Amino acid sequence: MASYTKKQILRIVEKENVHYVRLQFTDMLGVIKAVEIPVSKLDDALKGKIMFDGSSIEGFVRIKEADMYLKPDLDTFLILSFEDSQFGKVARLICDVYTPSGKPFKGDPRYILKRAIKNMRELNIKDMNVGFEPEFYLFKRDEKGEPTILADNGSYFDLAPIDNGNSLRREITLELERCGFVVQTAHHEVGPGQQEINFKYSDVLNACDNLQTFKYVVKAVARKHGYVASFMPKPIESLAGSGMHTNISLSDMDGNNMFYDEKDKMKLSSTCRLFIYGILKHARALTAITNPIVNSYKRLVTGYEAPCYACWSDANRSSMIRIPAVRGEATRAEIRSVDAYANPYLALAAIINTGIEGIKNPKNVTPIDPVYDNIFSLTREEREKQGIPNLPENLKDAIKEMKNDSIIKETFGDHTFSKYIEAKSLEWEEYRKIVTPWEYKKYI
Repeated sequence: MASYTKKQILRIVEKENVHYVRLQFTDMLGVIKAVEIPVSKLDDALKGKIMFDGSSIEGFVRIKEADMYLKPDLDTFLILSFEDSQFGKVARLICDVYTPSGKPFKGDPRYILKRAIKNMRELNIKDMNVGFEPEFYLFKRDEKGEPTILADNGSYFDLAPIDNGNSLRREITLELERCGFVVQTAHHEVGPGQQEINFKYSDVLNACDNLQTFKYVVKAVARKHGYVASFMPKPIESLAGSGMHTNISLSDMDGNNMFYDEKDKMKLSSTCRLFIYGILKHARALTAITNPIVNSYKRLVTGYEAPCYACWSDANRSSMIRIPAVRGEATRAEIRSVDAYANPYLALAAIINTGIEGIKNPKNVTPIDPVYDNIFSLTREEREKQGIPNLPENLKDAIKEMKNDSIIKETFGDHTFSKYIEAKSLEWEEYRKIVTPWEYKKYI
């Protein structure tokens, strides 16, 4: 990521004919929000003087505490090339949310992640490196304007003409590169119309910022060509779901990978194991955050390679956490349960704090052996004998687990913890009252 000063940003804006600046932030549910200003107000924005009504944002404040300020992170300045128009270019700045008293708003997801990063630093952990692998479907609109027609009939690694999304995927990749992304791979996924584009890992805060930008670019470019790009975890019941495998590793203050140990049989450090044990101890509660919507649990079922059980392995893709074969500085853990509807700031903050609980208090976590069996083929009794718990089967059960998790409550803070549970409980209540087409067909 580039580093900017206020003077540099003002100079670039003038040189590049930028007319509008989008002050961007993320609400509790992971939705990108923004206040757009004309370039004439940019100087005020760079001084943190732009105010907005926080009472209108999910998970923020009550009516009597409505006024909030946006403080831009200068290093996130970006000209959105795909939004050029006859009125001039549009730029964006990702912002932190502040109260009128000049203090960070405790309910800002980005601030919650920064607090978790601070917890790592207190253990002489410099950062957590994160690489996301988001999957998405491309749809065409039907005669009613609804996105119901899959873009193609392709599958894993197919090319045109079977892969109808090839040219669109290439344009998305080019736009991402213009935005500073280092794109590593782009290919057709297993489902018809399903795509995956992977970009280079980064430190955890920048990785989360990049993911929000990535999703916005994908949707904007698709819309420009008449497609709808959806990160919905399970858009079609009979097809593969869309996940977002999340690769993580810790680095020490000298930048060395703390997950690698040359002397260990598996080449994994005790730090790596303890971090994994901490995550798995809280796996059922974490699922409410990494898989945050009703539809998330339609993906976490057997038969589609999505994990359903809380365990780890260095060779088993049916496990929740997998250790890829590569070792050395690239040693990492891949959390396979996460989907792209997760608020990345909240999800990674919770992953950090549950993981470092294992490092700080090793006596409070149970050592867990890697699993080499195909877990999907085991009976419930066989799984329980090996100490492999199920992940929650629905949002209600996940929220119930989260309510009783003190580490996640401490991570979120009282305000966001209660607001999140309230919002997700309402979502479940709304869903359970719906009579679905399946019920109508089955029972009418």
